[in-house]
Amino acid sequence: MSSPIICFGQQPCGFFPRRFLYAKFVTARRLQAEIGGEIVFFLHDSDHDSRETQTTLRHRKTDEPMTFNFTFVNKIQRKWSPLFAKCSPADWQVNTARQLPAWVAPQWVEAFKQVQSTNVADFCLEMYRSMGLLEGVRVVRSGDPTVRANACAISDFFVDVSYQGETARARMFDDGLKLHEGGASYVTLPATDFAKTQVSPTRDSRLRWMQSVIHCTHYIAGAGEQAYLNKADAPEITFVNRDPIDRSDEAYTDLPT
Repeated sequence: MSSPIICFGQQPCGFFPRRFLYAKFVTARRLQAEIGGEIVFFLHDSDHDSRETQTTLRHRKTDEPMTFNFTFVNKIQRKWSPLFAKCSPADWQVNTARQLPAWVAPQWVEAFKQVQSTNVADFCLEMYRSMGLLEGVRVVRSGDPTVRANACAISDFFVDVSYQGETARARMFDDGLKLHEGGASYVTLPATDFAKTQVSPTRDSRLRWMQSVIHCTHYIAGAGEQAYLNKADAPEITFVNRDPIDRSDEAYTDLPT
């Protein structure tokens, strides 16, 4: 039998990871201790929703919550660029670091200052690495052209296209590529040829697409994922519930200093 591959997936979810993501790391390491094998973090950095990177911290004295987020260089990037293509202005990191001492321990303020990427997905990943979360973990990114080239074909997908000088993630519909403006409003794009390396999955096609590359034996999922995952797309996977954690949508900064 092949060695177990223990996988969990998540969009970059804050420059300090949300507590539910931390719980997935903990669950994966516990499972690895029980059955062995490799841990794979499927980082869905193709997602374009800027709300994914919101970071809710608690004031160190008052315990009041405050939500931070990246700022973006322009409106198109904020609305439609995949996370691997969203960038923040140079002063965002400096301005945010100036506020952080009231919210996180000095060690994490310094770690935040040391990150050298202006790209949103890379910034999050570097922070997770500096916090020790990625030690012994293989990261597979949905925005990686090699991953996309090796993934299976899907009928429900997005396409990264050029739009007004930026990379935008457009949804493929029966009548062509469209950018979602909100509600029932869309921007319809001209017909264009595209390659497999421009394609990324939707929520409903993500499991099968991911599994065609990672071939995991175990997949750790939170309650939200368990509700929408079509497990019939990957009957070979053993699905594992993420360990519970309180205040799951807030940022995790409780690692030893």
